[in-house]
Amino acid sequence: MAILSAVFWFLVFSLLSGMPGGGDLSSVLFRPSSLSLPLLNSFTFDQNPSPEQQPPPAPAPAEDRCAGRYIYMYDMPARFNEELLRDCRALRPWTAEGMCRYVANGGMGEPMGGDGGGIFSERGWFDTDQFVLDIIFHGRMKRYGCLTGDPAAAAAVFVPFYGSCDLGRHIFHRNASVKDALSEDLVGWLTRRSEWRAMGGRDHFFVAGRTTWDFRRERDEGWEWGSKLLNYPAVQNMTAILVEASPWSRNNLAVPYPTYFHPETAADVAAWQRRVRAAARPWLFSFAGGPRKGNGTIRADIIRQCGASSRCNLFHCHGAAASGCNAPGAVMRVFESSRFCLEPRGDTMTRRSTFDAILAGCIPVFFHPGSAYTQYTLHLPPERGGWSVLIPHADVTGRNVSIEETLAAISPEKVRSMREEVIRLIPTVVYADTRSSRVDFRDAFDVAVDAVVGRVARRRRDEPDARR
Repeated sequence: MAILSAVFWFLVFSLLSGMPGGGDLSSVLFRPSSLSLPLLNSFTFDQNPSPEQQPPPAPAPAEDRCAGRYIYMYDMPARFNEELLRDCRALRPWTAEGMCRYVANGGMGEPMGGDGGGIFSERGWFDTDQFVLDIIFHGRMKRYGCLTGDPAAAAAVFVPFYGSCDLGRHIFHRNASVKDALSEDLVGWLTRRSEWRAMGGRDHFFVAGRTTWDFRRERDEGWEWGSKLLNYPAVQNMTAILVEASPWSRNNLAVPYPTYFHPETAADVAAWQRRVRAAARPWLFSFAGGPRKGNGTIRADIIRQCGASSRCNLFHCHGAAASGCNAPGAVMRVFESSRFCLEPRGDTMTRRSTFDAILAGCIPVFFHPGSAYTQYTLHLPPERGGWSVLIPHADVTGRNVSIEETLAAISPEKVRSMREEVIRLIPTVVYADTRSSRVDFRDAFDVAVDAVVGRVARRRRDEPDARR
């Protein structure tokens, strides 16, 4: 055993002494094999691993499609909105049924699918009143994709107040305090809120579904039309959306009157556009309406000229024939069969009929710029000659201009181009179905909301409100 031990150490010594550079006993005795782990003092960490060794990158944060577009909507006491609809007969007390059929279905009214003698398709058509936009807008806002519960994160604050309904129930009341009670209640409720104090209401907006003149009563003594909702200083801080705006008020925005069509999808819109594009239009022009007091008005001359022309379809809304003008199918049939639709001023400068005509693919003919051009700048193109005709009312009332000759002089190619532009406008002048979460096109509601968001953003930068 001693001999074997001596031999072993002799061999080790001989091996080490023969290695170049001296001998490192540990490197020989403990030389790693291909199966052993590396020695710790010789292990290094690779600071630049190969692509295969790198961990996957962290996912990029998803783009916020609502950035800069969030709306905070007040959860208001029902007395300011939906409670007003419960006594729907009182909203139009001078008629037997009141407003009940019109406030149904989120303000769109009763459905008319299949009615109208083939004019209306099975879906998307409702008997909509012209003064229910505050209800319709609230319904659309409930399904707005960028609502937020945090007012500090909101681009604008929506006040769902049904001003048109409040006015309707008291419109003929002689007591001014009765007419203004809910408006004053609204002002008090808003101005006590922390959301209001953030910008003094300058980031707030609301919809009053009638013309501006219905909310600008100047006196409290005796009987005078309307309420004074828009005259309160607090309300003047907000943006008011109306179907007709005051040309002197920068806080007013005019938007289209509601029509009978409330589509859910872009496919619904496209189907209607195909229909009106293909419609036969035997009449050069048409007028649906009645006279106004006084023989010197533009309407009297329009009725006279239309009645004397074999190329004009006169749908007279007066006397025994007046009931026909309340039949949506009959009115739309007149417009759909005409190349041009005459749109003089109504009781005020604007008419709902303008948007019914556009919906029917009929080129509107105006007699005053204030009937559309200076009102609906958000929704109608500034190149007015591409989609409409203007015949100054003074030319007609002075018996200097023939409406028929003026319209007949427009070339067929120009008429086709104008009609196509009118048809292209349809989606942005209608309000989508208030009950639907499937809306996939930009409607009049979207255009208005985007305009309000832009206006509030300018106010935050202390820039003046732009003129409409």
